[in-house]
Amino acid sequence: MPRRPWEVRRSPRHGRGVYATARIPAGTRIIEYTGELIPEVEGERRYPTPPDGSEEPEHTYLLTLDAERVIDANVGGNAARFINHSCEPNCEPIAYGDRMWIVAIRDIRVGEELAYDYAIELDERHTPARKRRFPCRCGARRCRGSILKPKGQLFHPLVRAAIRRWGPGRASG
Repeated sequence: MPRRPWEVRRSPRHGRGVYATARIPAGTRIIEYTGELIPEVEGERRYPTPPDGSEEPEHTYLLTLDAERVIDANVGGNAARFINHSCEPNCEPIAYGDRMWIVAIRDIRVGEELAYDYAIELDERHTPARKRRFPCRCGARRCRGSILKPKGQLFHPLVRAAIRRWGPGRASG
C-alpha cells in the first residue's frame, strides 16, 4: 500500500472530502486526526452554540477524544478534518491515549470517499428544527437525513464491531 493511500479533493457531500487512492483493508489506521488537544469546556467556549438556535455556530473541526477532552483541528489540524459524515460509514475515529486515529471499519475501494458517522447527540431534545440544522448529504441507502445520532440508538454495527476488534491496543496499520 502507498505511504498515503488517500487524497483530498472536492466532495459532493460537503466542501472537501478525503478519497482512497489505493485499496485500504479493514483495520488499517488511515490517518491521525490532529489538532490542539483542549478541554471540552474550552471547545464550548471557543465555538458556542446560540441558546435560541437562531444562527449556526462557526464551522468547527472538534472531535471528542474522551469525556473531558476534544481535538480542535482548526488549530494545527491536518487533512483528516476533511473526512465527511456518512450514515453508512467506512471508517471510524478510535482513540489511542492522547491521539485519535481514523481506522477503516471495512475494506475501502479505490476512489471511495472516506466517511465516518459524526453521531452528534445534543443534550437537548432532537426536534425536527434541530435536525434541519444538522442535515446529512451522505446519500446512503439508510440515510437518517441528519448527522445527529438518535438518542439511545446504538452505533452502526460496523462501528461497534471495529471498536471491539481494533480498539486501543488492537489496531493494525
